[in-house]
Amino acid sequence: MNETANPPEIRIESLLEGARRATGAVAVIDVFRAFTTAAVALANGASRIVMVGDIREALALRDAGIGHICMGETRGRVPPGFDHGNSPFEVSSVDFTGKTIIQRTSAGTQGIVAAAGSKQLYAAALVTADATARALRASAADVISLVAMGDSGVARTDEDEMCALHLRNLIEGRPGDPAAVRAVVLAGGDVARFHDPARPDSHPGDLEIALDISRYDFTIRVVMEDGRPVGRMER
Repeated sequence: MNETANPPEIRIESLLEGARRATGAVAVIDVFRAFTTAAVALANGASRIVMVGDIREALALRDAGIGHICMGETRGRVPPGFDHGNSPFEVSSVDFTGKTIIQRTSAGTQGIVAAAGSKQLYAAALVTADATARALRASAADVISLVAMGDSGVARTDEDEMCALHLRNLIEGRPGDPAAVRAVVLAGGDVARFHDPARPDSHPGDLEIALDISRYDFTIRVVMEDGRPVGRMER
């Protein structure tokens, strides 16, 4: 972006209603766990991720040959018929080279679908923070919207709100404080599920990957293809 230009207006929005309001260059944030999992899959060779809001749509697209793998969750659990859940730890050992993934989650992909008309759209998490901030800063958009999706798009969560604040700091040229971000999230109540034996869907390894801030030097750019939002690695 031209340094003599006026800085963009940065708006921090939350939940599904915020995704629907988002304008300009938009980052839809889901740290626990949709877009952490998506980043791991792309790092492991996936060619693209088709993001949908409905389980039946995901399965139908796979059956039609639009994608190879269904990945995601409903109420935190792997939907019947899906190949993988919403666990970055689970997919971290999977080779997705050349595969198209169809992803459906309760918060992240719902926000992407809701914000699909944005000027520029990114699927964001802490693992891609630096690269996402660079892309948003370079977008030359008058408005940048950072949307923290929270729990199922209806309740705010520390990790997504903190990711939005961290992205704002990076976009505005401050270095941010990854250790402080991590400490605040770890002090919150939502992390307990990753250590709960009654929640095998939430692995402790998910937490460690999700809080590995700027683990990857790429962002997930989402563009519309055949009427559907599709995420790809962008460096």
